[in-house]
Amino acid sequence: MANELQTRYSNLVDAKLRAELVTIDAGTTPVFNTDYEGEPKAGAVKIPVRDSEVASGNYDPITGKELTSSDTTYLTVTDFHDVAINEVIDGYDAAAVPDNKIADRLDSAAYTGSKILDQDAITTLEASGTESTNTTALTKSTVYEAVVDAMTALTVANVPMTNRFLIVSPATYALMLKDTTNFIKQSDLSQQMVAEGYIGMYSGFAVKVSNLLAVRTEFIAGHSRWCHRIREWIVAPRIQDLNGDGKHIGASAVQGRWVYKHAVSKAAAVYIKANAPKA
Repeated sequence: MANELQTRYSNLVDAKLRAELVTIDAGTTPVFNTDYEGEPKAGAVKIPVRDSEVASGNYDPITGKELTSSDTTYLTVTDFHDVAINEVIDGYDAAAVPDNKIADRLDSAAYTGSKILDQDAITTLEASGTESTNTTALTKSTVYEAVVDAMTALTVANVPMTNRFLIVSPATYALMLKDTTNFIKQSDLSQQMVAEGYIGMYSGFAVKVSNLLAVRTEFIAGHSRWCHRIREWIVAPRIQDLNGDGKHIGASAVQGRWVYKHAVSKAAAVYIKANAPKA
């Protein structure tokens, strides 16, 4: 029963966490992918990195076709961030905690977790992507041109045209809203994209807004194929009875522990527009 509850609790937290995320890792246009080999709790995982497609060519029914090969390299990721929740619920033994109390704590854990993941994700994108040499602050008349430049740079880097994301600062979003010619409003998007938190389309990019970007960052453009998220529960959420610890009487706690990390495997697949050079 305890294992069933932990699984149910972790599923609830994961579902709520994903709903809160800006940097989503599922859906029609994810910002990150979660493809990796191994277990983070073991200390290391390998991310398959492939920057070419399977070659095709003409086939001869008699002679067949020569074999071709393409290499998949692996990026090893270690040094995961380790996060825990350990919040006391006073006045309730573990078996007597009301469902609404449990739900409230799990909801809070998911919200906090999403903010932690979003901040680390965006910081990783900013640190690992390729910055535009244009550091002139965007205006209503230049924002579209700057996003087109991002589109062009990603295309040159062989990034697929479909399912590209654009994370913008609130100030950049305001400029886009004023560009009524090119900005496709949220009301014109599919219900699935709206449910995933996208606020519009701009020059082929699905747009999200975040106030977690660095002050100098105006937008980040990219594709999830080369943006990686690793996350795993070390200890699934549970209600732990604190009676017997010598300090708490008639109390329990919501506890859980998870590890995570983000990585970018191709700098050219993440394009950053900033309004000032790096310090």
